[in-house]
Amino acid sequence: MIAEEIEDSPRKPCLAARELSAFFGRSRVVSNVTIDFRDREVTAIIGPSGCGKSTLLRCLNRMHETAPGATVSGTVTLDSTDIYAPGADPIAVRRHIGMVFQRPTPFPTMSISDNVTAGLKILGRKAPRGKDAEDIVEGALRHAGLWEEVKDRLGESAIALSGGQQQRLCIARALAIRPRVILLDEPTASLDPLSSQKVEELVYQLKQDIAVVIVTHNLQQAARVSDRTAFLLLGDLIENAPTNTLFTAPADPRTEAYITGRFG
Repeated sequence: MIAEEIEDSPRKPCLAARELSAFFGRSRVVSNVTIDFRDREVTAIIGPSGCGKSTLLRCLNRMHETAPGATVSGTVTLDSTDIYAPGADPIAVRRHIGMVFQRPTPFPTMSISDNVTAGLKILGRKAPRGKDAEDIVEGALRHAGLWEEVKDRLGESAIALSGGQQQRLCIARALAIRPRVILLDEPTASLDPLSSQKVEELVYQLKQDIAVVIVTHNLQQAARVSDRTAFLLLGDLIENAPTNTLFTAPADPRTEAYITGRFG
């Protein structure tokens, strides 16, 4: 089981994959990836379409295995606790490793407020209620930079929000359960430039408190928001380095070819 409370260890790796491979049936789409994700840093995962970026991300909180025929080998540890160990509860794992998908996914039949608290239901009887729940809603929406825009509309349907607001609402929903790590799968791919800018600003704020892992096809975005960047190609981790180093002096010629636009 994942512990209820996890001690903070600033700037140290809090999430780590070792020899991680992911399969769909017999097809291997991520191959023996070893990588650390540091606390209170943003790690960007880049690479051409179909290289395994999103699959790798989904392995980090046990979402990959929810697909038919999908399996994983290797280990993923959260503060030294193996999330794939026998008896580990995937729901508990996702409480500590939240995820936001490429397209905004608010629950259409729920209000803005209920969308934020939806994740708390995994706590069962321990789920906050009343004033405690209201405080969590406000805190999560403030953290997601959305409170001032929706504080007078909390009872309205979430689908009344703009696309950018919906995505920040989904981030607030993930934050409401106070995760240790948040995974963002191309969170601005379907947004306009202004909304994308707000999400990027939010990513910068989030890393003050937690580890952030973002998959992006936008190299300029990776350069703007991340502290470290990992380059994935055909399921292999080619290079993982501080972002400035990777973009200005890549160690592998395949990385250089990709970031200079020679393929991908």
